[in-house]
Amino acid sequence: MPVSRLLSLLVALTLGGAVAAHAQAVPQSRQQIEMSFSPVVKQAAPAVVNIYTKRVVHQTSPLLADPLFRQFFGQGLGLSQDRVERSLGSGVLVRADGLVVTNNHVIQGAQQITVVLSDRREFEARVVGSDAKTDLAVLKINAGHDRLPVLPLGDSDALEVGDLVLAIGNPFGVGQTVTMGIVSALARTGVGLSDYRSFIQTDAAINPGNSGGALVDMRGRLVGINSEIFSKSGGSVGIGFAIPVNMVKVVVAAINHGGKTVRPWLGAGGQSVTGEMFQALGLDHPQGVLINSIEDGSPAARAGLAVGDVITAVDGKAVDDPEALRFRIAMLPVGGQAGLTVFRHGRTLALTVRLEAPPENPPRETTSLGGRTPFTGAVAANMNPALADELGLASYQAGVILLRIQGGSIADQLGFRPGDMVVRVNRQEITSVAGLKRLLEAGAARWMVSVRRDGQILSMTIGG
Repeated sequence: MPVSRLLSLLVALTLGGAVAAHAQAVPQSRQQIEMSFSPVVKQAAPAVVNIYTKRVVHQTSPLLADPLFRQFFGQGLGLSQDRVERSLGSGVLVRADGLVVTNNHVIQGAQQITVVLSDRREFEARVVGSDAKTDLAVLKINAGHDRLPVLPLGDSDALEVGDLVLAIGNPFGVGQTVTMGIVSALARTGVGLSDYRSFIQTDAAINPGNSGGALVDMRGRLVGINSEIFSKSGGSVGIGFAIPVNMVKVVVAAINHGGKTVRPWLGAGGQSVTGEMFQALGLDHPQGVLINSIEDGSPAARAGLAVGDVITAVDGKAVDDPEALRFRIAMLPVGGQAGLTVFRHGRTLALTVRLEAPPENPPRETTSLGGRTPFTGAVAANMNPALADELGLASYQAGVILLRIQGGSIADQLGFRPGDMVVRVNRQEITSVAGLKRLLEAGAARWMVSVRRDGQILSMTIGG
């Protein structure tokens, strides 16, 4: 048999096998070659908007901070002026009466927000609510009696790596732009501006200005809000991240019913199961979250969760690190319940945990500390589960936390920082703001102070 004919036969057999195995084939007609994403774009693009923001920033020359300069030259000389800062982003219409979803960082601090539709109509927008923890914000525009185009919401949990997606937004302010790629990864937790991290990763080109825009599947449904990119140059290198639409649904529903997002409290903390741990735990491979702390009286404690358990799934959805566990719990409504798949001593258990709002217990007693003590200029509060959630802390630890430090105050000069937990003052344990305040008001010639910061105890002696 001639070599050329043999090669042709091998190619034919190979292509035939590929078609049989994957139900795929080389396009056989001009019509198939000319297939396009344009029907999806025509359906989705009208619901993606451009967002322009403006705020006025008061700038003061550093020279005015010098008391000697002010004494001789006063406050004038044009060294203080207002400057207008402008920024741009994208958004998605999710309701026909003008409800728009975007990133919180797109509109944060803005004094004026303008939404431009795909047909070039412009509307002033007001902020309905925002959630910095998920980096989402909801805006409202008034288009009168017009029914605006909307993007139907898909199911981000149904996405698979390799699915085709389109990214639609306004990169660099050039105008609405569509890029195509695939879902590169799911449940990315090691990146992001938000506290609840479980991003969709895509190689569809996302650039500055795309933030808040739409990630769309091949049925024209919204599956994510484009949020950020990984880049050393500022441009797209094929690593973009989107907030899953299922989280968007939770935040939009919460903002529309009261304006504040309240997430369930589990009351347990843990760590990822590493390659060095899984065999000792009896697992087949590294997976899940190893629980190392459970708060007394928490939903986790009442559900029967124990230190040493490994949570491998929430409502059947796998979790591989603490961020994924927090994300899955945060996706569920307060008042319901969740099913935990738990590995314990070689057995798999099913536990049911009730989903409750984090309690304000003990009361915060937020207090500004005055007088002349090491903590003068600090604002302290009793830590509780609700405050821990607001601060984005993965676990709750009782005690007194410093929330704010006034610049130039004694506390600031001594190096205290927001987030420091006050452990001891003059060898006395600090368990409440009231106790700390009584101790400080009693005064002392010499202060010995210990605070916990990033898991370490820092101690200092002041005076005497």
